[in-house]
Amino acid sequence: MSEAATIRVRRVVTTRSGGRSAAPYESFNLGDHVGDNPVDVAANRQRLAEGIGLPPERLVWMEQVHGRTVAVVDGPQEGPVPATDALVTAVPGLALVVMAADCVPVLLADERTGVIAAAHAGRVGARIGIIGRTLEAMRSLGARTDRISALLGPAVCGRCYEVPAHMQADVEAHLPGSASRTRAGAPALDVRAGLRRALLAEGIAAVAQDPRCTMESAELFSHRRQAPTGRLAGVIWSEVQ
Repeated sequence: MSEAATIRVRRVVTTRSGGRSAAPYESFNLGDHVGDNPVDVAANRQRLAEGIGLPPERLVWMEQVHGRTVAVVDGPQEGPVPATDALVTAVPGLALVVMAADCVPVLLADERTGVIAAAHAGRVGARIGIIGRTLEAMRSLGARTDRISALLGPAVCGRCYEVPAHMQADVEAHLPGSASRTRAGAPALDVRAGLRRALLAEGIAAVAQDPRCTMESAELFSHRRQAPTGRLAGVIWSEVQ
């Protein structure tokens, strides 16, 4: 890369409109593990690639398992990266994809070095430290924490995510700031709030948040609202200019 070259990071979050999947996956379902017609999912993934201007093989997918495994990738993959909940790369033009339908899609970038990451942070993954592991992997490729920016994508909000009191207390102990209450006053979790607090505590430069709640918004997929259902995607990639 020449000294004059600059890096531009792009982030995209999809909705459920604009695809070809039939009910209950209508219509832009990108998950190939939820029971949808594989032909429709493949067509939707092709449309996503065309929409962001990359060949389909430049999109890297994960077999998400609600764990804390992070994979560093340096090129196109044969199928989804197995048993992984975060992807990290420094390769321009390689798009990292995270799927969600209530969990938090987290898109991270150090625009100076071009190191980017996509992480799947639901209740379990956030509790056991998927974001900390992801930041470690980014730093191993040359990213600096104080240059990293984050986008927390749409997810179930703290007013809608009711959980038993013991579960709320357990997650709060591991992810401070995540305890919440529903509109009716029941124990609940706001995983995005906990993640935001954790990222800022790490020294992340900026944390942006998509305010939409997947349960409240009909334009988004929500497993808690309707199961089975499809999956939206958070996508991040870099371009050298």
